[in-house]
Parts: sequence; structure tokens; C-alpha cells
Amino acid sequence: MSAATVRNSLLAIAAVGLAVIVAAWFLATHERVEREVPVPPSGEAAWNPLYALQQTLRGDGVEVQARQRLDLAQMKLGPGDTLLLYNDPGVLHPREVRALLAWVGQGGHLLLRTPAGRRGDSEAPLPPMLQALGMHAALRPSACATLQVAGQPQHVEFCQGQRFEVYELEPSLAWGDDEDGYVFARLPQGQGLVDLLADFDFLDNDALDEAPHQALARQLLAPNYRDGTVHLVYAARMPSFWRTLFERGWPVWVPLVLLLAAWLWRRMQRFGPLLPGPQTERRSLLEHVRASGELLYRHDQAPLLYRAVREAFLARLRRRMPVAAALEGQARAAAVAERLQLPIDHVRAALEEPGPRDRHVFLSRVRTLIQMRNRL
Repeated sequence: MSAATVRNSLLAIAAVGLAVIVAAWFLATHERVEREVPVPPSGEAAWNPLYALQQTLRGDGVEVQARQRLDLAQMKLGPGDTLLLYNDPGVLHPREVRALLAWVGQGGHLLLRTPAGRRGDSEAPLPPMLQALGMHAALRPSACATLQVAGQPQHVEFCQGQRFEVYELEPSLAWGDDEDGYVFARLPQGQGLVDLLADFDFLDNDALDEAPHQALARQLLAPNYRDGTVHLVYAARMPSFWRTLFERGWPVWVPLVLLLAAWLWRRMQRFGPLLPGPQTERRSLLEHVRASGELLYRHDQAPLLYRAVREAFLARLRRRMPVAAALEGQARAAAVAERLQLPIDHVRAALEEPGPRDRHVFLSRVRTLIQMRNRL
């Protein structure tokens, strides 16, 4: 046996021995345990947030129907049925509101929630369903409500839903107070009931495994439990994509539209020069007024010019000193002179029309009238 063969054999034995030692150390220091790793829901549970509630009710012998959209013609609600509208009731059409309330009046049980709160929506109008129930006051901000179930640790619920007021609704049962608002109200409607809640998050698939949530769900469904079918609608006719884009996507599409308009304006063909042509010389308005006055004066129309200036002064006098304007003659001149701190003779003379040929008197009285008008 050559030296190389011996060396290779020793290396192989050493490697095997090292592997045995590592394996023995691993088995001695580690313990095999089983762990449950939650996986994302699949199938119907992936898109139906009420799937756990649906299966729980079926396991308890209750007939359940779940659907994504409200379809009253297909559902054929009966007097002993229960309908839970999981989504925002604001998407209900007024025709559907009337049909649902008529069904409730015959013995149905309707469960719905307040609209989800959004920033800046404190003054948003109430959905037609809430208005039809008699609610007119604005919704309250969200606040947690304490839930205590015997044998269970203290819970808080409805932390995300908008609270409401009940003084207009006359509920048979209510949960909350007048100061912070209510999170639950049971409203009698004919032979049936309408339950209004701040939120339905405790009915979600990942929340229904908690005992307080199960107890709360059982109490909510108690009025018609096993008397008829429980209908679960977890997307009550979602609004169209374009409407949602128009109402809520404007922070995105408005700037894009403005950018597109600016780009089109920059790229469009121009007609005519970029700079305006030079303006021709023209007389100022003051020059036209002066020329018109000189023309009238040359044609013996000085009284017309004087009366225009005097009327302008009297118009301002009526606005600033209505009592003095209502006077006549010497009394008016005295009141104006006292107010403007001018000699009464100057005021009285300025208010008298000069002769048509007396140029100096005309100019003096017009000048005095203008000064008096400016001082008012």
C-alpha cells in the first residue's frame, strides 16, 4: 500500500469521524418539535370576510346564504330571515332602501353599519338608509367601547367605526352614551328589527375565533335565529370603477390632466406673432375730456358744464351729509361751510349758477365746487 493511499484513507476516516461527532452533538443539543404556521386563506375565504361566520352558522344548523352583491329579486327575503349588510350602506339605492324597510316591517331582521370614517367627511350627508330610519344628526368620531364577557379578559370594540346619536331613533336596546355617541342601537320597525352598529370588524374571519366576538355575534343574530335564512352580503353592490376614480382619485388625475393640457398648449401650432404688435399713439382720456369741455365752453355751454360739476358735488353731499343735502338756500350753505371749514360766502356763491359770459366767475365757482367735493 502506497503512502498516498494511506493518507487518503486516514483523511476519509477523519471526515467520517467528524461527521459522526457533529451529528451526535446536534441530536444531543436539539429537540424535534412541531410548529403550526398560519398560511394565507385560499378559496372563498380569500375574498369573503364573513366566511368563518358562514361556516359557523352552518355547523350550528342555520341555513345561510352568502353573496357579494345585494340582489333582492334573487334573495326572496322572508318574514323570519336575517340580512347582514357588511359594507357601507351608502351604496344602497333609494329603491332598495324602501324595499328593505318594507321587508323589515313584515318581520325581517336587518343588520347594517355606519359608513366608514374618512378624513374631511365630518359634514358628509348621511346615507339614504340612515335618513329613512329617522337619523338626521351628523355621525360622531370613532372611539373604542369596552366589552366584558364572563370568564374572558376585557375587550375593546368598534375602535374604527363612526358613532351615532340615538335621541331621534327611540331604540329598544342601545350601547353607548349621549356624550360620546353610540356604537349599537336596535330599532323596532313594524314587526321586525334594524340593528345599527358602528362597525362589523369583530365578524371578520381572523377575529371570530375570539370568544367575546362569538358571544357578541350570537347576541346580534338572536332575534330570528333558526327562524329563517341568514343572508350575508359582504359587498353591497360596489360602485363603479369610474365613479370611484372620479370621486376619490382626483388627487391623481387632476394634476395629470393639468400636465396634459400644459403639454398640449406648448406643442400646439401658433397663429400669428408671439409678441403683440406695437400700439399706435393715442390721446389720453384726460385730453379728450379737456377738449370736450373747451368745445362746449366755446359754444356758450358753460352753464351745462357748471351744472354737471354742481350735480357731482350734490351727489356726494347726499351720500356723506344727507341732512345738509335736504336743506335749501342759506341753511344748506351754512351746514356745508361749517363742515368744510370754509367761508359761508364762498360756499353760497359756489352753489349759485354764474352767468354764461363771466369766464372768471365760472372758473372760480367750478374750482370751489371741486375743492368742496374733494373735502367731503
